[in-house]
Amino acid sequence: MAVEILMPALSPTMEEGTLAKWLVKEGDVIKPGQIIAEIETDKATMEFEAVDEGRIGKLLVAEGTTGVKVNAPIAVLAEEGEALGARPKATTPAGAPVPLAPVPAAPVATAPAMTAKPPAAAPRAGGARVFASPLARRIAAERGLDLTRITGSGPHGRIVRSDVEAAGAMAAPEAPAPIAAAVPAAAPKGTMPTGMAAETVMKIYADRAYTEVPLDGMRRTIAARLTEAKQTIPHFYLRREVRLDALMAFREQLNKGLESRGVKVSINDFIIKACAMALQSVPDANAVWAGDRILKLKPSDVAVAVAIEGGLFTPVLRDADKKTLSALSTEMKDLAARARTKKLAPHEYQGGSFAISNLGMMGIENFDAVINPPHGAILAVGAGVKKPVVMADGSIGVATAMSMTLSVDHRVIDGAVGAEFLKVLVEMLENPMALLA
Repeated sequence: MAVEILMPALSPTMEEGTLAKWLVKEGDVIKPGQIIAEIETDKATMEFEAVDEGRIGKLLVAEGTTGVKVNAPIAVLAEEGEALGARPKATTPAGAPVPLAPVPAAPVATAPAMTAKPPAAAPRAGGARVFASPLARRIAAERGLDLTRITGSGPHGRIVRSDVEAAGAMAAPEAPAPIAAAVPAAAPKGTMPTGMAAETVMKIYADRAYTEVPLDGMRRTIAARLTEAKQTIPHFYLRREVRLDALMAFREQLNKGLESRGVKVSINDFIIKACAMALQSVPDANAVWAGDRILKLKPSDVAVAVAIEGGLFTPVLRDADKKTLSALSTEMKDLAARARTKKLAPHEYQGGSFAISNLGMMGIENFDAVINPPHGAILAVGAGVKKPVVMADGSIGVATAMSMTLSVDHRVIDGAVGAEFLKVLVEMLENPMALLA
């Protein structure tokens, strides 16, 4: 019987995407694990692999088609002996599970910080046959997972790669009790104030020349999340100034030693490392908001804002406190480069408990950043500026000072905790040798 291949969901908030490219054509025989299409979301272009063996009977969606809804049929897989172009007798109902799984850039060792642990699937009764793709069986064997305890989301309940990977993540370290809607969901249409209607605004400027720019998926997502953040998160702001002269001298010396390895550490790399270590020193600041509770993280997973054309990414440097400055520098450069070409996998920009937004290289001296939910805080970093200061001996001197503003979610972090975090951060940045300890 012919099987429909459905448009997959690549993230908790994805509702539609663009079928960028088919890597197969009608009549091609495909095998499980074979990459058959590239699909663009608001954040990235992802490759997708076949779950079942068969022949492509019909491509239902043309390359370049935008606005393809999640779970909409995009192709038909015909079994041996079936005519090409045949549609399944019983089509997959709307909202059915997705039969294709994204191919991540690297395996995810633990579940994302903001994802709650759902109950395990019940074992199959009476020793019933387990239907699973060969790739799913191989991954399950490698990870020691029992397929009889995994619920399949593929066609006819078949277990696919994403089911096994999700089960592996849930078998990782114990998480708190299940949380309803731990991942912020997109607000239903019409429930969030959007300001003036488009027609009203266009009437105001009817006699002026303008160019209309349609919103793409990324810009829509940014608008929705920032509106949600400012409307639902009680922000408060803490400001500190740090003197960079010792750090800049230490950086120059360090880069000379790293020159032979082709590594050049930036001021931002020092800030990432210092924030990661400060989160370990002040663990109450290493937390996220999870609807009806707070999750305090053990690792320091630091997100860093990267500006790209039309928006931004916040790739996450996981276990940043355990990595050397040179390792952080190399990883950050790689993530930033792939972010600008939209080649990041979802697990590389989701998660984290804390974020950094640095506009210093653009000459901005200070600003207030908007928290990226469910993070508990974000650090806005300004430019280093030479200014007169009072030295330790009471004399007047010149120092390079940098402004930092910590935007804090008051539901997660209290003022005293935020102040302690900034105190530790300033001490580390003004005594950079401690970052090598």
